Amino acid sequence: MDEPRASAAQDPNLTRRALLGKAAGLGLAASTLGALEALAWTPMRASAAAPPSLPDIQFAIGDFIPPAITVDGVDFRFGPTYTLFSTIELQRAPTKADQASLATALATIEANYPFTPEGVFTFVSYGIPYFERLPGGMTGSLVSAQMPRLLEDPTRFALEEAVPGPSDVSSGNPGVAKLTFNVPVQIESNDMLVTLRSDSTGILNDVLGWLIGRRSTLNGHRVGNSGLGHLLRVSSSRLMFQQRGLPRKVATAHRLSFSRSVNPESPMWMGFADQQVAGSGPPEITTFAGNPSAKLTTALSGSYFDNGAIAHLSHVIQDLAQFYARPEEPYTERAQYMFRSNPIPSTGYGDQFTNGGGPSYLPNAFQGPGDAAQAAAAVNTYEGKRRIGHLSALQRSSRAADGTPIHIRADGPGFDSLDVPDGSRQPKLQFSIFVPTAEFFRTMRRNQAAQDLAQQFNVPSEDNGLERFITATRRQNFLVPPRRHRSFPLLELT
Repeated sequence: MDEPRASAAQDPNLTRRALLGKAAGLGLAASTLGALEALAWTPMRASAAAPPSLPDIQFAIGDFIPPAITVDGVDFRFGPTYTLFSTIELQRAPTKADQASLATALATIEANYPFTPEGVFTFVSYGIPYFERLPGGMTGSLVSAQMPRLLEDPTRFALEEAVPGPSDVSSGNPGVAKLTFNVPVQIESNDMLVTLRSDSTGILNDVLGWLIGRRSTLNGHRVGNSGLGHLLRVSSSRLMFQQRGLPRKVATAHRLSFSRSVNPESPMWMGFADQQVAGSGPPEITTFAGNPSAKLTTALSGSYFDNGAIAHLSHVIQDLAQFYARPEEPYTERAQYMFRSNPIPSTGYGDQFTNGGGPSYLPNAFQGPGDAAQAAAAVNTYEGKRRIGHLSALQRSSRAADGTPIHIRADGPGFDSLDVPDGSRQPKLQFSIFVPTAEFFRTMRRNQAAQDLAQQFNVPSEDNGLERFITATRRQNFLVPPRRHRSFPLLELT
């Protein structure tokens, strides 16, 4: 089991100038980064024998992170404390020389930092704008010959662009408005997504700064320039933090109005732990090649993108003042919004508000794809009301026939001012998920919103999951290639 130790970031020799520089590199206010580094603890990870090679599925880090822990009879697994999502715009079409430079740069990162939470995990993904830069674009022979297609409709690619969700603020959803953060969703057009995961914000800043050509040292070693500074431009950086109790500490440090309602043991802003082992599938099921439980594309083992997947990235503002409103939103309401009403996973404590009002660590049970419809029809629900839970609605289409989840979530809290109308820092969900196809995620998101069930069974909007508390301001889909093709894929075939 991991033991806490003082954060390396709590360094009395860290000057304000250095803190400002690091915060800028991570896309944060210096005060926010300072609070995170003062409040978080750096886990003392148990050493384990590293596998002989790194995984071809880029995000298959299960062999490199600590094992699951059991809390209140439920298994949970936590990855690195911090994740930095950096979207990248290319300044021109990359060349084969650039492909070699990126391959060398990624290898240099992994030679200087271990592939562990104490070092850094680096994932590289590509958006449709990247593939449009290749000869012939998405529909040309180069891309179309290698791009996996949907088994259910081979005329469609596994990679399609993200679309507004049914409850997103968008011109396509004229009836949708949010109480506090009424911000239209933007479908982004970045060429790349570089995802860095580590227990140290210093390492994240060091790796990103070196990769985009800001320095010639890495982990204190002079390694020369990455050779990519002229090509890569960071269009946004979004920092996610994930640690038990850290959201409550951040809320308290920033004197947020609802701070005393955030569960002090939860790793998530909304008070319920979201890292249940049973809530994610094995990496293979999320790939284009699939596994015995599910296969959704035409990709075969050995094909160019076989161990690749789709990564959806979105940026979500959470309206926690509304979520924790007193007396309207007691623990019993919030537990049903998050999970389900048939049965409610917990009725909480006598005080329904202080310290969350109830337990944080609850099972992510799967009761079949029809569970949400049963609750919408008020079948065996808490207090006999028509309700739809966030997770039960998600599970309408998120699992294989044998019950295995067909996704891996890599998301967690953020706290910044990105896309907030008044420029204030607000709690965020930095959302990322790995799935086999863009269509799979689109369907899952539509089912999660459950507007069809709400209309069919006359479920009040205030009883339909989390939709009124969240505002997605940015979305984009990316293709995560296999490790062997992670450096500007397909260029070697031109």
